[in-house]
Amino acid sequence: MASILIGYARCSTDKQDLEANRQILLELGVTAEHIYLDKAYSGTNRNRPGLDQALAAVRAGDTLVTPKLDRLARSVPDAREIGDALAARNVRLQLGTMIYDPTDPMGKMFFNILATFAEFEVDLLRMRTREGMAIAKAKGKLKGRAPKLSPARQAHLLKLHAAKEHTIAELAELFEVSRPTVYRVLDRHRASTTSH
Repeated sequence: MASILIGYARCSTDKQDLEANRQILLELGVTAEHIYLDKAYSGTNRNRPGLDQALAAVRAGDTLVTPKLDRLARSVPDAREIGDALAARNVRLQLGTMIYDPTDPMGKMFFNILATFAEFEVDLLRMRTREGMAIAKAKGKLKGRAPKLSPARQAHLLKLHAAKEHTIAELAELFEVSRPTVYRVLDRHRASTTSH
């Protein structure tokens, strides 16, 4: 049986990213029916259905093609695990236009360097995100989620609850919120009245 190219890429939620990766795989010679994509899965999440399907589709002698190593794995152990598993099954791994040869010491070193850079990029991105959030919080721009009920609606809910004519379930239905939300409004009100 002739060897085939199986394409895989992990993409963000962005539709353009999805299409761009599909296009790269097509340009690398992978046919549309042999392309597997994971949309909106983080690289650190090993539970990726598209990757599982791609790995199940490749047979000995086939080639798994991915645009870049960071589209396949985002940590060094994950990249090594996938690379070693493919090599053990006699499946080639193609990163862009380059074929990774696990038996070649230079190829192995290059693969490990690429994996290290991919992991470093993720760590850097996480660090920048945390720093950005800390700065926004310090400036008062990051306030968490907005309350489900406006102050006026909360006051109305409190008044109805005080009248003791409605159950918590009825109040939740009336204000189109969950019961835990009703309890949170009541708890906040109780806390503010006891602290004064």
